[in-house]
Amino acid sequence: MTSVILSSKNPTAVKAEALVVATAQTSDGVAVVSDQLPTDLLTQLESLAPQLGVTGARDEVRKIPAGPKLAVDVLVLTGLGERAEDGTFATETLRRAAGAATRELAGLRSAAIALPASDDDEITAVTEGALLGAYVFNRYRTTGRSTEKEAAKDAAKDARNRKDPVAAIEILTPLHKNAKAKVVAERAQVVAAAVHAARDLVNTAPNELYPATFADAAKAAAKDVRHVKVTVLDDKQLASGGYGGLTAVGQGSARGPRLVKVAYTPAKPNGKVALVGKGITFDSGGISIKPAAGMEAMKSDMAGAAAVLSTVVAAAKLNLPLAITGYLCLAENMPGGNAQRPADVVTIYGGKTVEVLNTDAEGRVVMADGLVSAVEDGHDVVLDIATLTGAQVVALGTRTSAVMGTDTVRDEVKAAADASGELFWPMPLPEELKSNIKSKVADVANSGPRWGGMLNAGLFLQTFVGDHPWAHLDIAGPAFNDGGAHGYTPGGGTGVGVRTLLGFLEGRAAAEKAEK
Repeated sequence: MTSVILSSKNPTAVKAEALVVATAQTSDGVAVVSDQLPTDLLTQLESLAPQLGVTGARDEVRKIPAGPKLAVDVLVLTGLGERAEDGTFATETLRRAAGAATRELAGLRSAAIALPASDDDEITAVTEGALLGAYVFNRYRTTGRSTEKEAAKDAAKDARNRKDPVAAIEILTPLHKNAKAKVVAERAQVVAAAVHAARDLVNTAPNELYPATFADAAKAAAKDVRHVKVTVLDDKQLASGGYGGLTAVGQGSARGPRLVKVAYTPAKPNGKVALVGKGITFDSGGISIKPAAGMEAMKSDMAGAAAVLSTVVAAAKLNLPLAITGYLCLAENMPGGNAQRPADVVTIYGGKTVEVLNTDAEGRVVMADGLVSAVEDGHDVVLDIATLTGAQVVALGTRTSAVMGTDTVRDEVKAAADASGELFWPMPLPEELKSNIKSKVADVANSGPRWGGMLNAGLFLQTFVGDHPWAHLDIAGPAFNDGGAHGYTPGGGTGVGVRTLLGFLEGRAAAEKAEK
């Protein structure tokens, strides 16, 4: 991953291939946001802005030759939009601007970023954004790669050919020697690495990532991470252990399901939190098969499990004083000869029965096994995260996720999301909609009417947690970006949810510490 350091160098003297400077929209045109660049250079840039097509709008990035007054080759102007009424910029605005800039720097070896970074929040935002934007998934590309001989001879050329992320970043800040600033910058690196890991899993081709190899990936991610243990239940163990949801969904595939527990247990935990992730490594819809158009994006149906795995590992690296167990509910939903059928009745772990009305409503069925197991293990609170419903996208679009559940826990998640810069919106679980998932033959049906589909799914999950403190995060739209990149968000897997889950855990840890 891209390396990052804090530095106090003057932007005019910093030696790097590129220098990133912010621009802003004003009533008079464009302002260059810098108190370190020479006044004459600022004036020149602002006067040239209209000719360069620079408006200062958010997500706008322009690269121009640096000129003789700077030691870098390229000057990168990244837009912040308008200032707030108090003259500042929101931390998420800084995060997006930094990420939008570094997305455009792939192939370079070094860059310096001279965005506002004069307090801990700004340093966090700029560092996180820069690292989140410095992401490229090129595992399967061969076009443009150097030969092995060329790569060995010229590593920089090879990186440019493959469009690797910018290799090294300097964040220019007057707080470069401040101990707390260094801590928040180090945390930002852990967070960004976790998001990248989740993105990589989502972007991996489904012929390579299936339940067994996902379990292997979990073991690899946890290797050498202190206090983390990975336990895997395979298809035979799931069947004999009564995990009927995972068994039923996975039985149509030649690749059997897995339940992977990733447990972080520090020496003296202040509390216990469970994270349950949907891990459908490919979702064909089963016998209730999906339309062919767009089905390729269903490799992303394991984004919830990817977020959980990455979050638990990151929490361990941050030494959070909580016991955190991730439950990765992994299956491939295929229409094989042994696939589950509409009208099948499935017995979930713990004994509740589910009538399968739609085999494409499989995520909630595998999640039921994980949720019951998490509650049984005695956690203080349970969060689940899943690319669960198309109805989420209809209701909230492709950039805003939903959260529902116990009111207090739901509100904690929303607060963590707001602080992290991720978009979540609280949704209700109306009592009157419970009739939508009633079954004529079983305890509950796995599907209901189209209207209120996201809420129906949430109510289904609630059936398996009862009154236990719980929240459900539906990330169906935001988990996979099949449009153009924006801000620090690339095309493909986005890693959504990791920052919110980590923020939730950090908030819990701080609250527990304060109570003691």
